[in-house]
Amino acid sequence: MNNRKPLDLTACLSIVLLCSLWGGQQVLFKLTIHDIHPNMQIALRSAIGCILLAAFMWHKGVSLALWRGPWRAGTMVGSLFALEWWMIGEALQYTSASHVVVFLYTAPIFTALGLHIWRPDERLNWWQWIGVLICFSGIGLAFLGSSSATQLDPQTLLGDCLALGGGVLWAATTVVTRCSGLARIPATQTTMYQLLIGALVILLLCLVLGETEIHWSPFLVASVVGQGLVISFFSLLVWIWLLRHYLASRVSIFTFIAPLIGVGLSVWLLDEPLHSEFVWGAVMVMAGMILVNLAPQTRRLNGA
Repeated sequence: MNNRKPLDLTACLSIVLLCSLWGGQQVLFKLTIHDIHPNMQIALRSAIGCILLAAFMWHKGVSLALWRGPWRAGTMVGSLFALEWWMIGEALQYTSASHVVVFLYTAPIFTALGLHIWRPDERLNWWQWIGVLICFSGIGLAFLGSSSATQLDPQTLLGDCLALGGGVLWAATTVVTRCSGLARIPATQTTMYQLLIGALVILLLCLVLGETEIHWSPFLVASVVGQGLVISFFSLLVWIWLLRHYLASRVSIFTFIAPLIGVGLSVWLLDEPLHSEFVWGAVMVMAGMILVNLAPQTRRLNGA
C-alpha cells in the first residue's frame, strides 16, 4: 500500500535545508582549500559519517554484516561513489565552485538515460526527451561560456569536465542501486557501502597522490566535523525520511534548488564571477531536469 503523501510545509522546509547543505558544500571546500585538499576532507568526513551511521544502524537493529548482503553490487556502488567524489575534489582544484555544483547536478539527466536503458518500466517519453535535449544544450552553452570567459583556459575546462564526470558517476551509482539487489535492502546499508568504501578508496588515493597535508585551524576542524555530522550523516537520514513519507518524484523535482543555492553562495562568499553564457546554460540544465522529473508525475495525474 502506498501511504506516501504530497509535499507539505515540513517537507518543503526540509528540502530547502538539504539543498542549502548540498549546494554549499563546494563553497566550504573552496574556503579551506589552502589548508586541506578537498579529497582529504571528503575522506575524513566520509569516515566520520560512516562511524555515525554504524552507530545509528546498531541502535535501530539494522545489520552491519555487509558481506551477507549484495556485496558485489555494494562494492561497485561504493567504488563509483569514491570515484565520483574524487573527481569532484580534483575539479575544485581547477574550476570554480559554481561550475562544479551546476555540472554535478546534471546527474538526474544521466540517471534518467541509464534507467531508460536498464529498466523497461522507466522508459523516457517524448516530453522527457525534450527535457534531456534542453539539459544537454545547457551543458554545451555552459561549457562555451567557460571557454570564452577564460580564453580556452585548459585548467578550467579540465575542472568542468571532471565535475561533469562526477555527475555521470553519481547517476551510475543510482542506476546500479535501482537495478541490483541493493534496491531490496535498507537504504542505510546501501549508504554504508558508499561511505565505507568511499572513505577507504579516497584516503588511499590521497596517500598515493600526496594529498594528505593538513594545516589544522578551528575553522577547518569545524568544517570537517560539521560536514561529517551534517552532510554525510544528518542529511542522509533526512533524505531517507523524506523518500519514505512523501512522493519521491515530487521530492526529487526540487533538488534543482541545490545548484541555485550553490551558485549564489559561490558568488556571495567566494566572489566568483558569472558570465552570461554560463548563467543561461545553468538555467537550461535546471529546466531540463525539472521537465524530465515532472513528466512521470504528469502522466500519473492524467491516469496514463
